[in-house]
Amino acid sequence: ARSLALSLAFAAILTLPLFVLEMGSHFFPAVHMWIMDNIGVEANRYLQFVLATLVLFGPGLRFFRKGVPNLLRWSPDMNSLVVLGTSAAWGYSVVATFFTGLLPAGTQNVYYEAAAVIVTLILLGRFLEARAKGKTSQAIRHLIGLQPKTAFVERDGTYVELPISDVRREDVVRIRPGEKVPVDGLVLDGESYVDESMITGEPVPVKKVQGAEVVGGTINQTGSFTFRATKIGGDTLLAQIIRMVEAAQGSKLPIQALVDRVTGWFVPAVIAAAVVTFFAWLAFGPSPALTFALVNAVAVLIIACPCAMGLATPTSIMVGTGRAAESGILFRKGEALQSLRDVGVVALDKTGTLTRGKPELTDFDVAAGFDRDEVLRLVASIETRSEHPIAAAIVAGAAARGLAPADVSGFEARPGFGVGGTVGGRRVQVGADRAMKSSGIDVSAFAAEAERLGAQGRSPLYAAIDGRLAAVIAVADPIKETTPEAIRALHALGLKVAMITGDNAHTARAVGSQLGIDEVVAEVLPGGKADVIRRLRAGGRKVAFVGDGINDAPALSEADIGIAVGTGTDIAIESADVVLMSGDLAGVPRAIVLSQATIRNI
Repeated sequence: ARSLALSLAFAAILTLPLFVLEMGSHFFPAVHMWIMDNIGVEANRYLQFVLATLVLFGPGLRFFRKGVPNLLRWSPDMNSLVVLGTSAAWGYSVVATFFTGLLPAGTQNVYYEAAAVIVTLILLGRFLEARAKGKTSQAIRHLIGLQPKTAFVERDGTYVELPISDVRREDVVRIRPGEKVPVDGLVLDGESYVDESMITGEPVPVKKVQGAEVVGGTINQTGSFTFRATKIGGDTLLAQIIRMVEAAQGSKLPIQALVDRVTGWFVPAVIAAAVVTFFAWLAFGPSPALTFALVNAVAVLIIACPCAMGLATPTSIMVGTGRAAESGILFRKGEALQSLRDVGVVALDKTGTLTRGKPELTDFDVAAGFDRDEVLRLVASIETRSEHPIAAAIVAGAAARGLAPADVSGFEARPGFGVGGTVGGRRVQVGADRAMKSSGIDVSAFAAEAERLGAQGRSPLYAAIDGRLAAVIAVADPIKETTPEAIRALHALGLKVAMITGDNAHTARAVGSQLGIDEVVAEVLPGGKADVIRRLRAGGRKVAFVGDGINDAPALSEADIGIAVGTGTDIAIESADVVLMSGDLAGVPRAIVLSQATIRNI
């Protein structure tokens, strides 16, 4: 970029007076009079020759070094076209300056400024491209620089400062106020607020207490805490983000293939057009035919010299993905940057996507013959093994009543159905009504209660112990504050918004009605979500799916564009094309607008 900047500055300094000498009189007639009185026509042409020659064979020499060999190999590129166009303009002007008699009257003009301006403009384009690459690389270097060089790690009962490369999984790390978190981990003790804006784009510090996740590269605020390292080196979230950004910026959009094809044909086509022009004027032009044929063939070469075709796509990709990363939007696949523009339907998961993903236990009613606390303890024991947000709500509800979970054996998770396992010799099952029915358990005793809870926007599920229906459970998951505005923004873009959830139909309809969602599809199994995506696509519309859990992975893969909420599970993120690091649904319309702007720019 520095070399290009110097070349551009040198070319611009010489091209500006050259442009004024040749074109100034077209804008200000007084310039023509001043040149005639002080310089004269002949001296003016000599001065233009010197300035143009310095530009063409100084900063412009880089085009000759690449373009001429490609011409000789019969594989012309953009550099070749620059060479042809500028050489034609400069060569013709040299003839008009020093061998005027060879040209017929009326064709003895000079085009030095055209050669110099073409070189300067293309240097400007390449400088802007290099600077865009530099800024994007700088952004990546900034991400790399977020990770501290050392960490205070417990060794033999004391904390010692070690290089970050010496930190191992399961190490206990101490963080003091103002320090950066060195690696990913889980808080063991202490509490603090941590600034995660460099990862999520959210400016508000996040409270960290025992059991909370911390991310390497984030900055601790006023408190102090210790945490256990869970991910180190290339496995940390920060390292994954860097790889995603680099991969997206190194990829080619589908439109790039079109640009490459056009570029491959454009140069030979221009040369062919110049040849056809030459022979047409030679055959049908006025006398002297050879001279007019040369003049017009050269005109074709001069006017066809492109400045943008080879630069637009790579520059736009790098700027677009870089800007997205600053907003907490990561394009894992570069082609998503183009495909998002054409999306017609945005389908959304409910839990953790539209809602906070942190449900609270609101209802727990047991069947006759069961002890409420004992059933809750057994259910919570099973749910400690699940990562689902509803499981966390049940575990938290049990903990609030002082109920400690017991050991679990034979744990099984069935996405879209529920979980099960053995606790103290008793078989415990927790899940939706379809999970109970598939096991032959009658839920009619609580069916009316479940319907009432669903109509209130709560999510009902059942618990069975040793094959008998034991309880109906309900949790409520508050809608994220930013969700209503995000839905309105999607509608403003002219998009259809659908919700696909495995939740109870009454609950789903209540949430959908509250948010103004166009279509609600409820009680869908994980594989069924992919079927719904295919149905939504049937009208020829592209579908984007936004989700966060294991049960969303098939739909994320099936959709034309999979968008994962960054607060979700690893498998969801790995199945997605785009990741919203903050978990804020407002990132979806932002990403679509960014896609539209990038492709419009190209």
